[in-house]
Amino acid sequence: MTTWIHKPASPAPSRNLTGPLGGLRMAVKDNIDVAGMPTTAACPSYAYLPEQSAPVVEALLNAGAVCIGKTNLDQFATGLVGTRSPYGPCRNPHHPDYISGGSSSGSAVAVSTGEADFALGTDTAGSGRVPAAFNGLIGFKPTKGLLSTQGVVPACASLDCVSIFSKTVDMARSVFRACAPPTSTSFPGGPWRIGVADPASLFFDNDPSAQAAYAAALAQWQARGHTLVFIDPAPFLAAARLLYEGPFVAERYAAVGAFLDTEPADAEPTVSAIIRGGAKHPAQALFEAMDRLRELQAQAAERWQQMDLLMLPTAPTCYTIEAVQADPVRLNSNLGTYTNFVNLLDLCAIAVPCGTLASGIPTGVTLLAPAFQDEALFHAAEVFLGEAEAQPQNMVALAVVGAHLRGMALHGQLETLNARFLRAARTAPCYRLYALAETNPPKPGLLRVAEGGAAIEIELYELTPAAFGEFVANIPAPLGIGTLQLEDGGRVKGFLCEPEGLRGAEDITHHGGWRGFTTATAAPASRPGSHTA
Repeated sequence: MTTWIHKPASPAPSRNLTGPLGGLRMAVKDNIDVAGMPTTAACPSYAYLPEQSAPVVEALLNAGAVCIGKTNLDQFATGLVGTRSPYGPCRNPHHPDYISGGSSSGSAVAVSTGEADFALGTDTAGSGRVPAAFNGLIGFKPTKGLLSTQGVVPACASLDCVSIFSKTVDMARSVFRACAPPTSTSFPGGPWRIGVADPASLFFDNDPSAQAAYAAALAQWQARGHTLVFIDPAPFLAAARLLYEGPFVAERYAAVGAFLDTEPADAEPTVSAIIRGGAKHPAQALFEAMDRLRELQAQAAERWQQMDLLMLPTAPTCYTIEAVQADPVRLNSNLGTYTNFVNLLDLCAIAVPCGTLASGIPTGVTLLAPAFQDEALFHAAEVFLGEAEAQPQNMVALAVVGAHLRGMALHGQLETLNARFLRAARTAPCYRLYALAETNPPKPGLLRVAEGGAAIEIELYELTPAAFGEFVANIPAPLGIGTLQLEDGGRVKGFLCEPEGLRGAEDITHHGGWRGFTTATAAPASRPGSHTA
């Protein structure tokens, strides 16, 4: 099977073995930049060598992951099949006659075969979910815009998302948290209202085993005590048809159409025809489609008043490579029946395994929620799989800047409270950092300023509300908890200092953070004491 496009013999060592992803092997879809590795988008004549990694890749490398290579894909991320590549089709590891799903085909196969611990894909129309279903994986598509798409070869730039493949929900969540800004969400405790469709009313392309798998998923929710709400999925499915049957495909032409107009010899014929066909749509057709999409968004919003989650099949069925090559457009379109609408309607989604088709290929369902319910979806997936109870706790993200950093004097207090490390980060450039006078252990004070500020290194942790309350109750003056603005635009609770407490303090902002200051001054370790930042 053609999984890899570029795989160095000796990947670089981990940058951060103590990070949340320390030493984990990461595969990256070859439309996402990794410094020093060519980006081809499965078109060799398009290849370029990026000097910088995409921000999402850089964040994961800093969290300790090791990139082991770039993976095969449907050329220019146009397809849901995994066969549209001059490097060859990416075969399903469960049965080599069948497709792996695309366009993130190689990424899914790399995880399924155990070559990678997790992988990055992209998802515009379902490319992060369909391959997950056919490989028995978790496929997470976050809220649109939550993960940066800088350094990603665009398919439809306004809809593209970076997606995550893994074998477990916990792994997908850890990867997401290592590269996403902190998010908080409110989600009802169980039992939940699960929006579903009658299996008999859905399209499975005459595959009774696929229909049975979806019916089993409905029974699985009921067995866990949740309420099934049968809805008419018509507005969701109508929005799905807009993506390729309407003028939105013109955005694909805007991305790489000019390159394909040169008729490179290694252009995949079906991909080229689809993308170059986007040039034929008149401008007014796009506005008509946008008006229609707004109507469907309003209808979908009414359905969301009836349910907490929506569950649909991830794909109607799985096809053989031979069948797809004989009928590439229609069968590919079938595969997007339950995925194409998600980014158009601004939803987040997680594909989870559920059952096996008569062919022996894994299949699954997708759980969907409105934008920014990403963390809730992880929890819902664990509940569906029987790995958690349906009473989520709204966790609190906390930024620390001083002696609670890993390896510092008071880090053990976070460990005692079972705080979970999320990632290293920096504040927005509107703070100054001071070494407070006469404190034991030494304490920094972070002060927000109107001008002359800088970005300060911090670490982000997650605590239960009860643990957060216990932590805050023991913070001594002049320190306190306020809302910090992060460099990536997010906001999170974190340590700040009262201006009164800065008398006699040393301005250490130029060190970039408390760790930089203590390293530069070789500050001796202090005995554990009261809370600091």
